[in-house]
Amino acid sequence: MRVRVEGDSMRPALVPGDWLLVRRGATVRPGDLVVARLPGDPEHLIVKRAQWHGADGWWLESDNQRASGRRDSWDFGPVHDIVGRVVLRYWPLVRRAGAGRASGLRRRRQARPPAC
Repeated sequence: MRVRVEGDSMRPALVPGDWLLVRRGATVRPGDLVVARLPGDPEHLIVKRAQWHGADGWWLESDNQRASGRRDSWDFGPVHDIVGRVVLRYWPLVRRAGAGRASGLRRRRQARPPAC
């Protein structure tokens, strides 16, 4: 499936206007970028970074926690409705300097669950 990025919550890895190729039902590991259904609004898809998986679902976070209007698991908790894993940013082919880097698609070190 193809997804267009809107908003700044995943900067610098993804910027508005990027197009992503998403593999539906793919195995997700911590650090992967995923597409999920927004809890409470299943028609709305979100792109986030999978941090860890628990009994209630995946903890998903924005790369840019300061982005205006960003929503992630800090707002709605773990997410169980993962649509797929981002496998490729295919457009634009090349970005202008300072617009972000495709290297953000690589896995980050696994985050630990927040202490309760």
